[in-house]
Order: sequence, then structure tokens, then C-alpha cells
Amino acid sequence: MKGWSLLVMGFALQIAFIVRWWKEVEVAPLGLRLLIALGVLLLGVGLARVAAQFAHARNPLLGFTPAALTLLALLVTAEALLRAYQVPPGLVPTPTRVVATLHGVRDVLLQDAYQTVLKEALVGYLIGCSLGVLTAFLVSRYLFLERGFLPYATLFSSIPIVALAPVLVKMVGIDWPSKAAICAITVYFPVVVNTFRGLTEVSPMSLDLMRSYAASEVQQYRWLRLPNALPFIFNALKLGTTLAMIGAIVGEFFGANGQGLGFRIQIEAGRFGFDIVWAAIIVASAVGIAWYGLVAWVERRLTGWHVSFRNG
Repeated sequence: MKGWSLLVMGFALQIAFIVRWWKEVEVAPLGLRLLIALGVLLLGVGLARVAAQFAHARNPLLGFTPAALTLLALLVTAEALLRAYQVPPGLVPTPTRVVATLHGVRDVLLQDAYQTVLKEALVGYLIGCSLGVLTAFLVSRYLFLERGFLPYATLFSSIPIVALAPVLVKMVGIDWPSKAAICAITVYFPVVVNTFRGLTEVSPMSLDLMRSYAASEVQQYRWLRLPNALPFIFNALKLGTTLAMIGAIVGEFFGANGQGLGFRIQIEAGRFGFDIVWAAIIVASAVGIAWYGLVAWVERRLTGWHVSFRNG
């Protein structure tokens, strides 16, 4: 049987149970729970067969199809299981409840996202990346900075954010600048290390060729070192999007002015309002994915000549 047919049958079984048990308040009988298990089996086999059909898809949207179907299957299965076993919403809310809550409190979450993303994560990200790239250029140019500063940059990049956040919140205050500082410091060191690698790991033959043409230091950086460093820089920038979001949210756990996704997650988790917690997580995840995708799009526009893209 084809994978698509198995998928349709698996989804049909899960959805049929959800509709049947939508308003029930008791644990589902064994027969219906076995029906869910059969649906999970059909979905698993169907997904495996469908994924094989998209193994060599060149279109990014087509290549994402198996992942989208897997996510949908997980959500439908979670909905069925939570309703079958009547798990209290205060412990694990159903996906439909989370979606309804997300729609109901969207205005509050948008205000929280504005605080966390634009005021804290983005500001810290821009400051940290700018200072990181500038520092890497200086370190790659002056040997005493490479030997005196770079080892400490590598060391400080391993500091856990949960250890850094409470210190900066106490030093700077509970308003958004403290979280922006956390994001800037968290992003700064990976950018320094990666940019420095890109600026220095150049082909010796290319460097000798530039020198044979009497190219100045500025010209060497402009035409050789910087293009070589761009893939390294963008790797750090993509990593920085994730680090900035984590830094802002974790920083709000240790002090906030009443707004922010991290503040909302902490407060609602204490109230067992896990539907709002998951709604806030969805917003944070969506912003993080979009931010990462934007940086990746800029990377492809500026470094389309790189071998990783030409081979793709």
C-alpha cells in the first residue's frame, strides 16, 4: 500500500477518535486506545514511505513536506492521547487548547514579543555582532592581540548563560538594557572566534600572490580575507540568532518589568497556565525560525559563490 494511503488512514483514525471523544471526561476504553495505537502505526509507516519519495527533492518547499507531515502527525497523536487519558490541562494542555489560547491572548504575546525580540534580543544581537566583527579584524591584524586576547575570548564563550544572566540583571537593572547586555555578550564571543578563523585561514598561495602584486593590507582584507571570512561570519550570525533569543528569555527569568516572553513563561508556569506557556514558546520559536531564515537568506545572496551552495 502506498505511503499516502497509509497516512490518510492514520490521520482518519486519529481524527475520528478526537471527534468522538471531544466532550468526554472519562478515560477512553481499551478498544478506542488500541484504535489510536493502530493510527500511530499507520502514520509511522506512511511517513517513512512518503519521506523516501522526497529524499532527492531540490525544491526547499517539497523537501520540507516530510517534516511538516511529521509535525502534523505528532500534534494529532498528542491530541488523541491527551483526550484518551484525560490528562489535566494544568499538566499538559492539548494542542487545540494551546492554539485557542494563542488566539485569545495574542495581543499580550505580541507586546511580550516586542519587548523580548526588538528591545532585548535584536539590540543585543546588533551590538554583539558589530563589536565581535570589529574585534576579530583587530585581533587578526595585531599579533599581540591574538596571543593576549583570543584565548580569553574562547574561554569566556563557554560561560553558561544561566550563570551570567543574574549577575548582569543585578548590575544593570531589571529593565530591557540588562537583557540586551546579556544577548550582546552571549553573541560577541562566537562572532569573534568564527570571524577570526575566517580572516586567518586563507590559502598561503593566494596570500603570496596578493603580496607579489604589492597589494596593501587593506587590499588583502578587501579582496582575500573578507570574502574568505564571509561563510564563517554568517555561521556565527546564524548561531547568534539562537543565542540572542535564549539570552533574552533566560535573562527575563531573573528579573523583568512585567513584559517579555520569558517573564510570561515564568509567571504562567508558576500558575500552572501551561497553555499560555506553550503559546509563548510557539511565538518565540516562530520568531527565532524567521530570524534564522532571514540571516540564511542574506547569506545565500552574499555568498552564493561558495562551494556549499554550488554543490547544493
